[in-house]
Amino acid sequence: MAGIDPGTVSTDICALDGGEVLFEDSFRSPELAHDPAPLVAALLAQGPLDLVLGPAGYGLPLVPGERIGERELGLMLLLRRDEAGARAGIGGLRAMIRALIGAGLPLVFGPGAIHLPTVPEHRKWNRIDLGTADKVCSAALCIVDQAERLGLGFEETSLIVLELGGAFSAALAIDGGQIVDGLGGSCAPIGARACGALDAEVAYLLGPALSKDTVFSGGALDPRGELDLSSPEALEALRGDPDLHAGWLALEEGAAKAALALTASVPSPREILVAGRLARAPGVLEALRERLAGVAPVAAAAGLGPRAKTAAHGAAVLADGLAGGRYAPMVERLRLREASGTALDHLRIDGADGIRLA
Repeated sequence: MAGIDPGTVSTDICALDGGEVLFEDSFRSPELAHDPAPLVAALLAQGPLDLVLGPAGYGLPLVPGERIGERELGLMLLLRRDEAGARAGIGGLRAMIRALIGAGLPLVFGPGAIHLPTVPEHRKWNRIDLGTADKVCSAALCIVDQAERLGLGFEETSLIVLELGGAFSAALAIDGGQIVDGLGGSCAPIGARACGALDAEVAYLLGPALSKDTVFSGGALDPRGELDLSSPEALEALRGDPDLHAGWLALEEGAAKAALALTASVPSPREILVAGRLARAPGVLEALRERLAGVAPVAAAAGLGPRAKTAAHGAAVLADGLAGGRYAPMVERLRLREASGTALDHLRIDGADGIRLA
């Protein structure tokens, strides 16, 4: 079983055998945007694989690869028709998905938080991004981490996940081993590269200038997508840059606010687990521990291996569970097989019926 995490900075893969890491690797996403062949070759080299959880973007309700058509691609990428062909967001994701399907891999594309029945309907109103499919994977890995480390049943886990990625910051609330709420990257606090939740008046004033590139710009550290965020050494250099002091404060304060907001849905989490690229930056965990000391202990999410990101490990865990492996009870607890609908089903605002996807 294997899983794929399509990040803005890197695309990571992880394969499991009997619940243990068999293989993991990381690729630079901009390079895969031009040629996804190395990713496909790496997965095929581990074959035959029983199941691969594919890179699903905003998510689908467990749709197998052979059923992916233009409609499904549109729902995963959420590009307007007037931006068809634009290399906005995670560049080349459409080509990557097609290459994976074309290789004959046993693919399934999983849900975002908004597709899950464990998130109450009223929390979905006028929302699309309560946590993309890769954030659901991160949450799954964090559930496994807490359960195994604290000796809990999956149904006893309770936590808030802060995912501080190379572009977006996001947060998910988990109660009783189920995702019950979330603040996805595009409706959460400011990220390293991405603007986070937009003031509706800003969106209105941008008018026709509002594009997918807008969503992926304006962040606290790298507002134009020009900096290297790929290594611990690069993050250490950015952490020590005095010109970025206010940016780090914005990230840390925003993440803390997201965690506090989600205590409305999980009032007494056992822990707050921090995942994502920026969790490795010096001082970030310490800053969050200080800000959230009155809520719950703050710790770094433990991955299954040293190379791939948390979301790739989580994707492999979900693939293992879906195939009836070691993590099947966790998948059943998440109610992943009951995912349904589309990310656009809960919009109640004027103009939503005019949305047309590329």
